[in-house]
Amino acid sequence: MEEFKNRRWLVIPISIVDTINFGEVIDNSKDNLRYSIDKTKTFVKYDVNEVLEDTTVSVINPETQQTSEIVTKKGIYGRPSFYSDDYKEYTHEQILELLSTPEWTTPLQNKIK
Repeated sequence: MEEFKNRRWLVIPISIVDTINFGEVIDNSKDNLRYSIDKTKTFVKYDVNEVLEDTTVSVINPETQQTSEIVTKKGIYGRPSFYSDDYKEYTHEQILELLSTPEWTTPLQNKIK
């Protein structure tokens, strides 16, 4: 089973950090975010629910005995309100790969002897 199957990471420019509603993401403040080496980007993490096909559920109101249907459309739910296709969304495996690049991690300059 894939670790963090429903977790996503969204890489964003630091220019929008002050617009983040931290109630919509796992991170709790801008002070706890990790920034790229050049300080132009950061990322937030959040959990999503992916609905693979349209689903209809019938429910009965216990007081009126009337039946109504609740339809959930195929899609990904749980993204923060500032989500945009302009920003890249990553899975756990993808974000680990990104964070190991020189853009996010300073290479060790000296080996321990």
